[in-house]
Amino acid sequence: MLEMRPDCECCGVDLPADEAGAFICSFECTFCAACAEAMDDRCPNCRGELMDRPTRVGKALMASPASMERRHKA
Repeated sequence: MLEMRPDCECCGVDLPADEAGAFICSFECTFCAACAEAMDDRCPNCRGELMDRPTRVGKALMASPASMERRHKA
């Protein structure tokens, strides 16, 4: 199951699990759309392709909440 990280690792912007706009690589590194575009849709950590992260809503989000651990590297 996806960890659904709460923020962009690059700029720290909030990325709620129930909203579109987050991009992830196969290791679940998470970035906002602006940072993903600036990185040419390549993860700076593993060089893997960044893809749209699916959303998690309603009962699924309640049963499996998003992570609260922020990953932004200041």
